[in-house]
Amino acid sequence: MKKRWWILILVLGSFSSLQAQVEDPEKPVGFERTRVFIGTSLNLGLSNQFFNLGLNPEVGYSLNNWLDIGVAMNLNYYSQSANSFDPYNYKNFNFGGGAFLRVWPISFLHLQIQPEYNWITSSRTDPSTGQKIGLKYQAPSMLAGIGYGTREIGNRFSHFTIMIDLNQAVNSPYRNGIAGDPQPVFRGGFGMYLNARKR
Repeated sequence: MKKRWWILILVLGSFSSLQAQVEDPEKPVGFERTRVFIGTSLNLGLSNQFFNLGLNPEVGYSLNNWLDIGVAMNLNYYSQSANSFDPYNYKNFNFGGGAFLRVWPISFLHLQIQPEYNWITSSRTDPSTGQKIGLKYQAPSMLAGIGYGTREIGNRFSHFTIMIDLNQAVNSPYRNGIAGDPQPVFRGGFGMYLNARKR
């Protein structure tokens, strides 16, 4: 009796595996130029006494219908005003780069993680005396978030993503300089695939 149950389980398991292969026609086919995309994102971060504006060019590849990988650069300007916790005004410019992974579990929804490394040039001004000091430093960041968008492989894509920095680096351009709290980063992105299909 036990032997029959095991045979039935094996047959059903084989049938399920075969059915999954038939229902999922997408199989690895090697590199396809039409899956390469280029694009950019604009990011904006706002909070009390904090402002961030940036541009993020990217080049990526759609591995399949639900997964994109790529590399991205970032150019960011951010400022922070003096307050009761920190008596200085800050103006900063940073550039950096890193990789990203974008998962589309649903056709209009994506999750993104993006490790970066940043080089930062900062000026600190004492508003009471006008004295200004220039600083240079570096910091890693690990942006992660969720977004909404449209994506048609071989044609074009667009998305709106909200992310925060999961890393604890105090000098990260995505954290405030007072307590090191992560600041929300809003990115609106768009792009196109190489050899985009003609309609």
